[in-house]
Amino acid sequence: MTAGTMSATRGQGGRLSVWCGWVLCAAAVLTPLVAWLGPLAFAPLVSLVGLLTLPAIRIGPRDAPLALVLAVALAWVGLTMFWSPVRPHELEDMTGVKLALQAPLYWAAWSAARRADAVWAARAGRLFAWGLAACGALMFVEALTGGAVYLHLRELIGDPIRPDLGRKNLAQGSFALALLWPVAAVAGARSGAPAWLAVPMAAGPALLAQLFLSDAPVLALGVVGLAGLAVWTWPRKAPNVLGAAAGAVVLLMPLLAAGVAGAGARLPESWAQRVSYWGYAVERIAERPLMGWGLDASRAFSPHIQLHPHNGALQVWLELGLPGAVLLALVWAQTFRRLARERRGLPAPAAAGSAAVYLFFGLVSFGVWQEWWLALGALAAVVAALAEPRDLAPIDAEGHSE
Repeated sequence: MTAGTMSATRGQGGRLSVWCGWVLCAAAVLTPLVAWLGPLAFAPLVSLVGLLTLPAIRIGPRDAPLALVLAVALAWVGLTMFWSPVRPHELEDMTGVKLALQAPLYWAAWSAARRADAVWAARAGRLFAWGLAACGALMFVEALTGGAVYLHLRELIGDPIRPDLGRKNLAQGSFALALLWPVAAVAGARSGAPAWLAVPMAAGPALLAQLFLSDAPVLALGVVGLAGLAVWTWPRKAPNVLGAAAGAVVLLMPLLAAGVAGAGARLPESWAQRVSYWGYAVERIAERPLMGWGLDASRAFSPHIQLHPHNGALQVWLELGLPGAVLLALVWAQTFRRLARERRGLPAPAAAGSAAVYLFFGLVSFGVWQEWWLALGALAAVVAALAEPRDLAPIDAEGHSE
């Protein structure tokens, strides 16, 4: 769909919708810089977007199930703090407080993308596409030069860094681009940007990750392809199947992790360490499967677990117990279910691809409460909302258009 058609399908919403568009354009300009220079800055970036667009926040009838699950999850998170062995004394370490602030801000940013003025939403889509394509091309150069551009910039600003640490930082940015490129490519194409921008977006981080010994962003290409192809082929049924599968993976993760724990000695070092964390986490989950050990309890199990088990589902089981795992499974089920469509279109497969990558990365790499990682997930939802047309209505569980 062209930018002109998008203008016809997106209603004009007055000053607030124009303001939302302005803010999203600014975020689109900053996103590739953050992905390259420091992904930890995604947390303040997306929080600022939400804060500036807070008047746009809205919970419609179709959003209510997801909003309810998130609200209950936040309440349960707060309750588990009372029996957690970790007692933070500084605001920076108070995960529960930060989650309570992040939730409305990130929802506001998502609402802003859905309420943005048509013209400015199209501009934001193009900016995301061109910016992330440029970032992907830069990652390609960094991969071939060992991170030379990044290292030289650090020297110029008087903050030199060891080459191995510089490559590690760049590899972290490849996770961000590997997550965002499917929705950014579609948002850009629907706004008039050329479709070939998807090539540097996808290839740059994959090559960089491969050469810098980070497997997950390379495997993510296959994850995007499988999830996207499924939703393209079966636009009505596949999202529900993916949601059920994601929920089942979360609920069964302790059993799945226990099944692979014995293979740790035959795996590469980085994967063997992950599996070791998983095995220890499963043992602790078995001791308190119902209530869990409490929010942030993973930090109390050092050196057997460093910070978190590098598996979001296991971390939720470990810290929040069965109620937390059920709520996380419901979040994923609702996330994919929202993508069910009456007919084919690119936005839903792209969103499914990014969602599947987020789930995949969360199961092998990051802590579930890491601020930048939660913010990056919210940003992917924002870009997906920019790509979403208004004439492809989602369908409810009975197969009727909502």
